[in-house]
Amino acid sequence: MTIREILIHPDDHLREVAREVTFPLSDDVKQLIQDLADTMYDAPGVGLASTQIGVPLRVAVTDILWRSEEVRHNADEPGGLRDLKVWINPEFLWKSDEMVTWEEGCLSVPEYYADVARPAAVRLRWFDAEGTRHESDFEGFQAVALQHEFDHLDGKLFIDYLSMLRRNMITKKLKKLYKS
Repeated sequence: MTIREILIHPDDHLREVAREVTFPLSDDVKQLIQDLADTMYDAPGVGLASTQIGVPLRVAVTDILWRSEEVRHNADEPGGLRDLKVWINPEFLWKSDEMVTWEEGCLSVPEYYADVARPAAVRLRWFDAEGTRHESDFEGFQAVALQHEFDHLDGKLFIDYLSMLRRNMITKKLKKLYKS
């Protein structure tokens, strides 16, 4: 189990646009996927993109069940629930015109939450860790979570959807809090 450091805004690496992954997967990319999962579950979070740990590749992991405190608490018990999904080279084929607003937070923007409006439904194409191509529709929280994670692969954060004033306030506080 390898827990990687999660980069904190305003780290410049969070603004990098990730490169596509080629198949077959290298051992390094296979290890990256395992590290992403270990780090996400340890944080705990419902998703983590490779750019959040400083690796600019189009890879992310999610476990939507993980947002439930009860699921997290019982995950390591026999019969505990986990639903890890690996997303490689994801691309949106369609986004609905209908918008939905959810309160978002981010492991790279700790302690800050804000309402963000995003398309309520999406159609997505991606590859899994075995190299199988998938295409599917998602809606509700899952659609929002996927848009949030895949924004990271394009160098975007949820705070980019906020007013300049609010974004600057959060950036200033995080700089002060995480000065090294």
